[in-house]
Formats: sequence, structure tokens, C-alpha cells
Amino acid sequence: MYWTLELATKLEDAPWPATKDELIDYAMRSGAPAEVVENLQDIEDEGEVYESMEDIWPDYPTKEDFFFDDEEY
Repeated sequence: MYWTLELATKLEDAPWPATKDELIDYAMRSGAPAEVVENLQDIEDEGEVYESMEDIWPDYPTKEDFFFDDEEY
């Protein structure tokens, strides 16, 4: 399983919180690339409910990671 920003953004509008099956269903209905569905299927399912993309990909960059301190400039 591998995630990239491009693949992860396909789940931004997913109905969070969601189960693995709900995320797979959303990915297929929204026309996400096959890699997204494959990554979701590779998740070990223990009946968990995922609150956000960070629960699936802990290293998922947040918006704060991309903002610089505007006051410095």
C-alpha cells in the first residue's frame, strides 16, 4: 500500500467518519483511480471507523504543512 498526495486528495470529500467499506464504496462511485481502491482494500479491517485521512495515512500532510509565516515577508 502506498499513498501520494494525488491519491489521498481523492478522499478529501469522503463522508468522514467512515468505515473501510464506506470509503471503498465512495472511491468507486466518485471515479477515484484504481490505486485508491486498492490501497483501501489493503487496510487491515478491524471494524474501525476512520475520522479523517490522517487515520489511514498518518504522514498525510495537513494544510499547516504548506503555509509559511506570512508575517515574515
